[in-house]
Amino acid sequence: MRKWDGGARIFAILLAWTALALASQAQTFTTLFTFNTNSPFPVGALTQARDGFLYGTTSEGGAGGQSGTVFKITAAGVLTQVASFDLNNGAAPESGLIQATDGNFYGTTLLGGSANNGTVFKMTPEGAITLLYSFCPVGFLCHDGIDPSAGLVQGIDGKLYGGTDQFGFDNCPDGDGSGCGTTFSITTNGDFKRLDLFKGRDGASLAASLVQSSDGNFYGTTIGGGITDHGTVFKMTPSGVLTTLHRFCGACGEGAFPTAAPIQATDGNFYGTTTYFAGGNAGVLFKMTPAGALTVLHVFCLTPCTDGSRPISPLVQDTNGDFYGTATSGGALDSGTLFRLSNGLAQFVRSNPTMGSVGEDVMILGTDLTGASRVTFNRTAADFKVVSPTLISASVPSGATTGTIEVTLPVGTLSSNPVFTVVP
Repeated sequence: MRKWDGGARIFAILLAWTALALASQAQTFTTLFTFNTNSPFPVGALTQARDGFLYGTTSEGGAGGQSGTVFKITAAGVLTQVASFDLNNGAAPESGLIQATDGNFYGTTLLGGSANNGTVFKMTPEGAITLLYSFCPVGFLCHDGIDPSAGLVQGIDGKLYGGTDQFGFDNCPDGDGSGCGTTFSITTNGDFKRLDLFKGRDGASLAASLVQSSDGNFYGTTIGGGITDHGTVFKMTPSGVLTTLHRFCGACGEGAFPTAAPIQATDGNFYGTTTYFAGGNAGVLFKMTPAGALTVLHVFCLTPCTDGSRPISPLVQDTNGDFYGTATSGGALDSGTLFRLSNGLAQFVRSNPTMGSVGEDVMILGTDLTGASRVTFNRTAADFKVVSPTLISASVPSGATTGTIEVTLPVGTLSSNPVFTVVP
């Protein structure tokens, strides 16, 4: 089974999250913190929590036998180590954390647990780590999977969803005994359920965290599998019914080996990247309809390539409607690029978090919000304050239900993507 360099992949995801700031301030780059041997290799993406800190992980270091750490850092670069893994509760986290609606953080580790095959864990904001699940705890077949290098996503039902790189059953066409990987759900109390397993033709090795679409289904990519083992895009229902939407063919002009999940943009379509194009490690940017019809929007050229080559991280849609991303090589010095893709989509607003209860404070991000006169949560008016041209603070109003946040401006009304989910 093909194994991707998780460290490089997740580091590129971190770069993608910062692409907007770097693109708008191309002349300014500041190193906020330098990691040392006590807690090295921050390979996971950063997560902005409700307390305003950015939370992340290192794959090594810490007080628990060099199994990795969790840290938080301010925008000014003041870093605090929050917790250490001890092998029993996990080791070598290669994905970022998510903060669930209960306020706790959740994530996966590649190793550790009862059989050293990876874990799902919970961490309180104070840093207390609880083991929720150990992969492959009872036998060689490992029907639940091993090596969960991808992170988690919380569904609108409150469950956490993820997947593994390997095992499930030994049913992959390469015959190396590693299996094709699985998808799973787990509650915040640790109730684990394997949902489906990849069988090769429908995909092999989950590439990145799943994304939940506005239709309630989850979408994702696999690095391998499909017709020619060049990867797939798939849809999965919350109950685990998996449908392959697209199989990359490598040599037919659409790229291969997608290492990041596509994102759903404001037009309802999915946008993503592949790392390979026929003839070399160039890659493409693509658009795909929910039904699986794929259109290539841009082909990265081969070295020397001024626009970049080999994009391995997910795209980010800015609130101005454009997409931003990173390529790991190419550019003037062949050391990678930051790029923007404009596809004619209108500006919008985004909330952080995307779920919350009545009375909870929510940050609304956008472009030129200074003249905002009204904010509604699914048509229910909310109290709000314009903090800056790009930020509004609002409180989820009484009577609000799940739906779109709308911000009324002098030039018109902006809607949120994704919708905001009101939870008890």
